[in-house]
Amino acid sequence: MSLNKSNISRYVQLATLFRRKIEIGTWQLGQQIPTVDMLAAEFDVARATIRQALSILESDGLIERHRAKGTFVTFRPQEALWCQVETNWAGLLNAREGATIEVLARGESADVQGLVHQIGERAPSYLHFRRRHWRNDSPFMIGEVYIDKRLEQRITDEALRTKTSMRLIADVAGVEVTDARQTLTIGTADAEIAELLHLPFNAPVAVVHRSAIDASGTLVFVGVATYRGDVVRLDFKLR
Repeated sequence: MSLNKSNISRYVQLATLFRRKIEIGTWQLGQQIPTVDMLAAEFDVARATIRQALSILESDGLIERHRAKGTFVTFRPQEALWCQVETNWAGLLNAREGATIEVLARGESADVQGLVHQIGERAPSYLHFRRRHWRNDSPFMIGEVYIDKRLEQRITDEALRTKTSMRLIADVAGVEVTDARQTLTIGTADAEIAELLHLPFNAPVAVVHRSAIDASGTLVFVGVATYRGDVVRLDFKLR
């Protein structure tokens, strides 16, 4: 493969490729991987570039390097696919076991960002929250939440720290959600998301857009959730 077709650093490209080898089992758990010299020859790069790539995997806990023994796979990311993106209304209301929520920012916006569903009439203004979701001391999702500002007094600080975004709006007294949409796309982490989610730049992420309108036809909620790609699972019942 050519590493010259992208402006991304070669060692980052290689780290992503090596991570994929572990995910799909080409490099199996407990297995010794090829030496630095072998990998440098295979990909036609300097040995220092291979060492940089392997350092990323080592910092992520995927490999361990032992002097005079070699480098071994110690963790397979696929085993961490625990974060189910729900595909029904009831599931979206449930918080994930063991998860905590950190409120990073709170403000007011005249408009919403990331709107993909053309439903409902816009509210005059929106409350905007940015939240980071954690589990086992690791961040797994960044959420941008927009809620009709007229509902501000009905949303407590405790709710912001404990409830899923859809539960926030579903639990507001007097609000009946009559239509809700969800769209999932696959992308890569930009510099900001990578830093917030403790990911390498351009690592895979799942982006979920959600919208909800109330009985009056007002767009009362818009959410954009960006999940780490290495923890997300999406299941469908086909029959």
